[in-house]
Amino acid sequence: MAYKTVKASVRHSMLPALLFLVSLSSLLGTVQVQAFSLDDVAAKAKALGEKPYSAPPSNLPGEFREMQFADYQKISPRPDQFEWHERDTPFKLAFYHQGMHFNTPVKINEVTATDVKPIKYDPQRFDFGDLRLDKQATQNLGYAGFRVLYPLNQKDKLDETMSVLGASYFRVVGKKQVYGLSARGLAIDTALPSGEEFPYFREFWIERPRPRDRHLVIFALLDSPRATGAYRFILRPGKDARLDVQAKVYLREAVSKIGLAPLTSMFLFDPKQPAAERSYRPALHDSNGLAIHAGNGEWIWRPLNNPRHLSVSTWQVENPKGFGLLQRGREFSRFEDLDDRYDLRPSAWIEPWGDWGKGQVELVEIPTRDETNDNIVAFWTPEKLPKKGQPLEFAYRMHWTLDEPALHEPGNAWVAQTLRSAGEDKQANLIRHQDDSIALLVDFEGPALAKLPAGATPSSQVSVGDNARLMENSLRHNPATKGWRLTLRLKVKDPKQPVEMRAALVDGDQPLSETWSYQLPANTVAAP
Repeated sequence: MAYKTVKASVRHSMLPALLFLVSLSSLLGTVQVQAFSLDDVAAKAKALGEKPYSAPPSNLPGEFREMQFADYQKISPRPDQFEWHERDTPFKLAFYHQGMHFNTPVKINEVTATDVKPIKYDPQRFDFGDLRLDKQATQNLGYAGFRVLYPLNQKDKLDETMSVLGASYFRVVGKKQVYGLSARGLAIDTALPSGEEFPYFREFWIERPRPRDRHLVIFALLDSPRATGAYRFILRPGKDARLDVQAKVYLREAVSKIGLAPLTSMFLFDPKQPAAERSYRPALHDSNGLAIHAGNGEWIWRPLNNPRHLSVSTWQVENPKGFGLLQRGREFSRFEDLDDRYDLRPSAWIEPWGDWGKGQVELVEIPTRDETNDNIVAFWTPEKLPKKGQPLEFAYRMHWTLDEPALHEPGNAWVAQTLRSAGEDKQANLIRHQDDSIALLVDFEGPALAKLPAGATPSSQVSVGDNARLMENSLRHNPATKGWRLTLRLKVKDPKQPVEMRAALVDGDQPLSETWSYQLPANTVAAP
């Protein structure tokens, strides 16, 4: 494994608890009198955590358990049986049927101003297509998860805006977006030799929306062998979908690492790491970089890799202002994929609320040869964990967006792309001579560069780890983008080890750009 640490320390003062709670309440939405609240779920989570863990039993008959994915897709919800289909509300619910590895039912309840009642399983809610199933086999099954539908793109047409299925996974999209990366409620011991533990949402409570509501409130109870948790989600569909999250997590037993606000994505290849086999697609990924806004104001951009071996990178950050997995560069020509539309897959940005204290942002990159495997994980892990029985409380807002420039510091410059090639030296006769070096080209763009006075030249601050020798560090203006291109050429000393690099553009001692923080994977050959 390879580790990358960027220290970011910032002085901070703790807000009075009362002011923070008042602010948090206003952010999470107007307080309403309801028959159910986060405290109710927290009481259940705490009580559950005081008991030994009991894995949910599977009630799935063989014909559903052995079902292939293509057959599982044939089971679709019937629009005339959507929850609230007869009510005057912009939100509707559809449900996922049990099948394949979704072999245990989750409880789903409806919350109104006066009561809480279960949404009972009914096979009549589903169209089973041409599947020949024993009707008796479905009688005692349940729901594996649910979909939230909303008139996202047209006033008279429902679109999926949120999907909740499997463990504690969920996905959200805004207007003109298609599903891409996923989020999770909690990550435990990710990428540790002891093995990862996957908590799951075992029960949900969903508030019945009123006719004019433009948000949906969802509560969830999380369970796993070593942790329980209570969650409150407020979904706000729109051009950019927002999801406000408030959580209380209780530890049953000690854990080595907890990941808060975890994001899971896929990165297969792009121009800096071309496909192993020839493809008409220049790139194939749900996300191509990790962005971090550190507590001291520094912006960091880490391009993603598909490494040959598991890689873990960390950035020490106190009170992060934000982090996320982004899809930078949305021109269709970057992907050329008419079927999967990677150009329309959203970025997910985590905006922490309150002081999260000391900890680190962690990035896990897992080798994969298939775009169906999510191989990228990013999350925040706190330095200190609560004692058994004491809650770990945190809150944040998630932004699901296609507008990556809105996530930059106003006036700052950012990394538009990272390219890799075999190193070359242009000789006096203009013939390019390739050697055994590796070249990395980093394009910086943004207002800070476009507004530079005529003739002004920024400079680059570059650092390279001990496992490489820097042979070239050149910076030139890019008139096509009004930005600047940084070219780094280096020779790797031990190919079996990665190389850590950092670069940024400055004007004297004034930063002009975010920090490009890249790890050249082990076993990277000079010629791609």
